[in-house]
Amino acid sequence: MSDSSPLPPVRLRPEAELARDALATPLLSRAARLARWAGPDTRVDADGDLVEGQLPAAAEALGLGGDGDDETARAAEAAEAAEATEDAERLVDEAWQVAVNTGLVTVTDEEQGTVEAGDALRLLTSGSPHDVLDVWLGALETVLAEASMPDPGDMDALSEEADEDGEIDPSSFDWDPEAEAAFLDGVLGNLYLFTVDEDGPGEGPVPLPALAASMIVPDGMGEPTNDMLEQISEALMRLDDQFRLLEPVGLVEFRPVDEELLTETDEGESSGATAGGAGGAAEVDEADVSRYGMVRLTPLGLYGLRIRLLEAGFEAPVVGELADKGADALLDGTAGFPPNAALAETGQWLARREPLAAARELLSAARGADAGGPLRRLHCQQALSLVGQAAEPALREVLDDAELGGLARVWLAERGAADVPAPPESMVFWLTIDTVAAQLAAEGNSSELRELVEGLAAGHSGFFEAAWRVEHPATAEVLEAMGRLHPDKRVAKEARKAAFKARSQRGE
Repeated sequence: MSDSSPLPPVRLRPEAELARDALATPLLSRAARLARWAGPDTRVDADGDLVEGQLPAAAEALGLGGDGDDETARAAEAAEAAEATEDAERLVDEAWQVAVNTGLVTVTDEEQGTVEAGDALRLLTSGSPHDVLDVWLGALETVLAEASMPDPGDMDALSEEADEDGEIDPSSFDWDPEAEAAFLDGVLGNLYLFTVDEDGPGEGPVPLPALAASMIVPDGMGEPTNDMLEQISEALMRLDDQFRLLEPVGLVEFRPVDEELLTETDEGESSGATAGGAGGAAEVDEADVSRYGMVRLTPLGLYGLRIRLLEAGFEAPVVGELADKGADALLDGTAGFPPNAALAETGQWLARREPLAAARELLSAARGADAGGPLRRLHCQQALSLVGQAAEPALREVLDDAELGGLARVWLAERGAADVPAPPESMVFWLTIDTVAAQLAAEGNSSELRELVEGLAAGHSGFFEAAWRVEHPATAEVLEAMGRLHPDKRVAKEARKAAFKARSQRGE
């Protein structure tokens, strides 16, 4: 994922609602309960972890001490072979790490190993929604770091490789912490894109095989190779483990890989794709895809990933952030937005303004002979369609404007307005060039633009002879594009000749 261009804009829920979601996440709520439980008798070791003798009491504080506790039962079921007490201790350890790393708990004396409640705990109860979300973001970073670590069994192997000082050399083990973190960041970035892309599933779940494949199979490639399928299967199982860790912090809703797919039948045949099978997750029937894992970003997760993308240098706009800015910022800012997002952003901008004043501001901002001018005028025309009849006086005021007169006539005619003067031929051709230039900027060489080009050439026998004379800064570029797009070689040649004449007229 490149940070050279803006990501599609995201629609976020209000911070107050997101903060309530954050407080309700299992991991942060457990961490807060441990922070309230910790007192003068609580002791931690040199790493800030609870000493072993205090784990049962901490588990009791979380309601994990009783044999019949529902959460303990769920933990035991998730870990399968592990004992309930071991699972409870794991939950305690995860929550304690979050409590320490987010400042819910502060170590007051490292030598004595004493702790006290930290300032962040007060933020959870009396801080603003933004304060609460800041604490949650700290919890998220803690879990992401944990998710990038090797499996516990692999960690035991790493420990055996430690030197006399207890330091582990990652090069002695097949584990690259930076690469692991980068891979997970890439996966989450792609999940964000799938969610905000108007052609994606939106708020729906994403199949885990598709997410794994997005990191391995190059864009535009057809059938993946067997080696790629093997990598997808391996990535699938790694992501299954990681999303199990990320769900309790509220980043995602996750349906894990069906355990039956990973087991062998009594006859020795696999009941599904195994982690190392070449067929893997990429060759699954659509009806069974959910068995290979499904994941979706929560509204809170969407907020968190956008913050991380911004910190990483990406331009990640959010719908509504242009509502209090001028019309120039609106038209330029929505230039790269998908249609529905641009419509939503414009709707919020208009809602804060008086219709006629908004129409005049939009028309004024749409002027300009710069490269972005055509697209600004296209977005202006789309915005004016939302204003309604109240905008009519503003449109009539620009009927004689060389840049705006054409779109004003179109707007008025579409609404059946009376006494709309016919445009001069020069204005018709100027508007045509401007419209094609805007479509090129918005969509590139799309099929819709190709149809428009064919229609223009067919509807006017002397189109190119008149078009090259149009005094529009994009005339030559538009005619060159028409030459590329038109399927008729003779017409395409006429377009290229006209483009040459236009450049010569400009002295190029």
